[in-house]
Amino acid sequence: MIEIKLDELLAKRHMTLTQLSPEVGVTIANLSILKTGKAKAVRFSTLAKICQVLDCQPGDLLRYRSDSDH
Repeated sequence: MIEIKLDELLAKRHMTLTQLSPEVGVTIANLSILKTGKAKAVRFSTLAKICQVLDCQPGDLLRYRSDSDH
């Protein structure tokens, strides 16, 4: 299972989805889907833009958790 740590990164940078949305060029609704882990996929271009804006690496945003880690 891939977990998205967008909420953690936003909190660390004192930023909201509303602020991130125009910077990344993705709607708040789509960012919210990503943040809540309901997204089935993410484009590399979107991932790259989020990393650019939040000054992070993809590994800071994504985490793999095996089903046995519950």
